[in-house]
Amino acid sequence: MSEFIRFIIEPYQTYTFGQIFIETIAAVLGISSVVFSMKRNIWVYPTGIISTFLYIFLYFSWGLYGETLVNLYYTIMSVYGWILWYRNTEADQIHVKVGWASKLDYLKSIVFFGFTFLFIMGTYYFRPLIENRFDFSVSYNFQHHYSIIDFTDAALAGIFFVGMWMIAKRIIDNLIFWIIGDLAMIFLLLYKGYAISSFQYLIFTILAINAFRLWRRDFKLQVSKSE
Repeated sequence: MSEFIRFIIEPYQTYTFGQIFIETIAAVLGISSVVFSMKRNIWVYPTGIISTFLYIFLYFSWGLYGETLVNLYYTIMSVYGWILWYRNTEADQIHVKVGWASKLDYLKSIVFFGFTFLFIMGTYYFRPLIENRFDFSVSYNFQHHYSIIDFTDAALAGIFFVGMWMIAKRIIDNLIFWIIGDLAMIFLLLYKGYAISSFQYLIFTILAINAFRLWRRDFKLQVSKSE
C-alpha cells in the first residue's frame, strides 16, 4: 500500500503549486460536468467548457499534445452541444429528451473514430516539430517509433470523440463509450503520473454507469408518456 501511495505522490514533487491547483480545479469541474450530464442538466456544458479549457493548458505544458487536441475538441463540441441542448429545452425546464442510436449513427461513429485515430497518430508522428514549437530552422528526424501509449491515446481519443458527439445529439449510447474510455483512462493517467486526473476518471466511471441507468429509465418514461 505504501508503495502505491509513493507511486501516486512522487510525480507531483516536480510540479509547481499552480499546476497542482489548476489540475485539481479542472478535475472538480470535470466531475461536476458529469454529474450535470447524468441529470440531463444543461449546466453540463458551462462546467465542462471551463474544465476542458484548463486541461488544454495543463496537457500542453506537460507536452501531451494528443490530449491537448482532444480537450480542444471537447471545448468546441461543448459549445455546440450547449446550443443544441438549449434549443431543445422547454421554457420552464432545463432537461432534454433522449433516445437510442440508430444504425446510421453507429456508421457515422465508426468513420468518426477512424478519422480521429489517424489524426492523433499523425500528430504524434510530428511530435519532434511540435515539441520545438514549430521551429522549421531545425532539421528533424520523423522516423518515429510509436509506443503502445501512443496507440492507446489515439484509440481513447476516438472513443471519447464519438461519446462527445453522441451526448450532443442526446443519444443514450454515448454513456457506453464514456464507461469504456473512462476505465482505460484511470490506468493510463496513473501510468503517466497524473493521479488527481486518474481519480477524476474513477469518479467518471462510477457516474457514467449510474447515468446510463438513469437515461435508460427516463427514456422508458418518455415512451410510456407518449403512448
